[in-house]
Amino acid sequence: MGKKNILIIDDEITLQKALTEVLQQEGFSVINALDGETGLKKCRTSAPDLILLDIILPKMDGFKIFEEIRASKKLKKIPILVLTNLEENADVRKMASGENVFYLVKSNYSLENIVSKVKETLKQ
Repeated sequence: MGKKNILIIDDEITLQKALTEVLQQEGFSVINALDGETGLKKCRTSAPDLILLDIILPKMDGFKIFEEIRASKKLKKIPILVLTNLEENADVRKMASGENVFYLVKSNYSLENIVSKVKETLKQ
């Protein structure tokens, strides 16, 4: 089986570069988007195996991206790891209660923790 594709939609360039590096070292193929509109387009064209999704994004927020993905027959089964700094947000918690959605507060997790969650989610 080929490499699993991970789409990172996050406007924090430093975090995106660090995640890309560690995920590639673990054998994943990584696609990046720095804003919501680009992220949704890349999701539609590349059909990733997993999405790392920030909530606060330029052009389109993570809530809207999530709605669009879940409304698509082709994309709705893709697991989503919500990476955000919004710790006490009812909307995030509601979104994360859905199927194949996991919620991580960025400041509470190391890169290694995030990679472990990616592997666990993809059962690798």
